[in-house]
Amino acid sequence: MTFCRDVKLWTCFLVALWTITGGTMAAGEATGKMNPEVSLPSEVAGWKWDGNEERHDSKTLFAYMNGAAELYLAYGFRELTVRRYERPGRPAITLELYTLASSEDAYGVFTFERQDEPAGIGQGSEFGGGMLRFWKGGYFAAIYTDGGGAESESALLAMGRVTADAIPKTGPEPAGIAVIPGPEHGLVNRSVRFLRSHVLLNQRFFIAHQNILNLNRDTQALLAQYLRGNQKTLLLLIRYPDGKTAETAYRSFMTAYLHDAGGKDRLKTEDQRWTLARKKDELVLIVFGAPTEADAEALIRATEERLDKKP
Repeated sequence: MTFCRDVKLWTCFLVALWTITGGTMAAGEATGKMNPEVSLPSEVAGWKWDGNEERHDSKTLFAYMNGAAELYLAYGFRELTVRRYERPGRPAITLELYTLASSEDAYGVFTFERQDEPAGIGQGSEFGGGMLRFWKGGYFAAIYTDGGGAESESALLAMGRVTADAIPKTGPEPAGIAVIPGPEHGLVNRSVRFLRSHVLLNQRFFIAHQNILNLNRDTQALLAQYLRGNQKTLLLLIRYPDGKTAETAYRSFMTAYLHDAGGKDRLKTEDQRWTLARKKDELVLIVFGAPTEADAEALIRATEERLDKKP
């Protein structure tokens, strides 16, 4: 499990892309709740809250995370609440609860680094390496400890369930999830990522330094990995606010990325793999790295068929 507060190599590049704005609440101890609708536990399985509650906005998040805050800012970060729980003779447990702009954004934070087995908590979760991560509604939670064995792990899961139950509302996943072709087409388990930023997209699959697909807070991008002929193939589905905006982005991609395609919507690249791009209404669909032209076309068509069936 990748530790959510580690400083990654790409952070330095990301810092230059963000101007930090937001609330005015300072970090430190607080006695109030982070949000009136969520009441965090005071004690779980013998681990007791130490009474201190840190609250961070976009101005203090960088200091708390040693500079690695861009992931959360890209998903409409609103607030972070941190509590520490202690039990004599046992490692402490830390609970981080992030408030994001929407449930889609909470899903995005969760899926960006998802890799472990689900834990059945919230609307989506994973547990491994002494850390529980889950999302529910507009919230993302990370609960972790440093060692402690089975007892600590059991307490982590119990704390996760109590915290998830304290979040009163669920929220929708990104709408495009329903049209992503599934395992019958070779979808790799837990590989779907929801993205708002071309910088974050480049961390999962590098396309270009420039934002040639015009990704921003008003777009919804899904990146999914498939195995086609034992080779990794990627499907990128981007929903734009309207057809005109999608057309502009599609033309930008064709000019910058498929400039050698001679006006066609597909190209066999230098690595002998196929890239295919297509616009459909307010969507842009792109397949990268297909082993054959037929494989690329089949994945695009499977996506279009699911789009046509969607009410």
